[in-house]
Amino acid sequence: MTDQPQPGRLLTDAEAQQEAARRSRRSFITLGLAGLAGLGGWGWLVTRPAEQGVPQPLRRVLEANGQLAGEYLSNAQLAPVFPKSRARMPRVNGHVGLKDDLDLTAWRLRVQGYAPGGAARNQEFTLADIQALPRVEMTTELRCIEGWSTVVTWAGARLSDLLARYPLATDPRPAPGTGQPADQARYASLATPDGKYYVGLDLASALHPQTLLCYEMNGQPLTPDHGAPLRLVTPLKYGIKQLKRIGTLAFTDQRPPDYWAERGYDWHSSL
Repeated sequence: MTDQPQPGRLLTDAEAQQEAARRSRRSFITLGLAGLAGLGGWGWLVTRPAEQGVPQPLRRVLEANGQLAGEYLSNAQLAPVFPKSRARMPRVNGHVGLKDDLDLTAWRLRVQGYAPGGAARNQEFTLADIQALPRVEMTTELRCIEGWSTVVTWAGARLSDLLARYPLATDPRPAPGTGQPADQARYASLATPDGKYYVGLDLASALHPQTLLCYEMNGQPLTPDHGAPLRLVTPLKYGIKQLKRIGTLAFTDQRPPDYWAERGYDWHSSL
């Protein structure tokens, strides 16, 4: 004998109410157990040791996603480009690293070249030096991690063109038996002149053809709020990576610190 409804037989009103109540109880218990499991998982997660501002398991997920994005990055993977007519002035988000007065005549881009185990290789560039490199214009979308975006026309020089002319990311010592340069740095580190805002890039991102040392926005020289005299633009990453007012650039094998990664965000910040 069973209290289950028989297939093909219409239920009476009383049986229908009884069946509805039974299914409601089952749904409530199922959802309750799922909720308790979720709360238990969340409770476990938030008690894990923090690493760079987030629980270690979440940090591992962010690192895995970033590594996967880095492995798939190639020079053929390009951010969408738009007609210039769609370009607008983006909002100003944040002034970290921009609060000191800026003397444009005294500004220099200070580059610390890759020198594993060797003597330091420092070189300085004026804005005119950067502008002497092949000029590149592109109209791409600046996407903020807060959710807004603006199409902007940028002008500047490819970081890869700077390094092609001045091989500062390459070990100057020849590889044994080849006479060719031995190795390249794995990372680039950029910081504002006061060192208060800093970002890191893997070298593939730094050498990407849409990664610019930018000095113009929408046909005009950069304003101080938008990073004058020189800022980074790399449209396959969120805006938090696109450092304004570059002061220093260094090449290293150690993954460099990153301002927002230290506050819980993904180090790669890829789109």
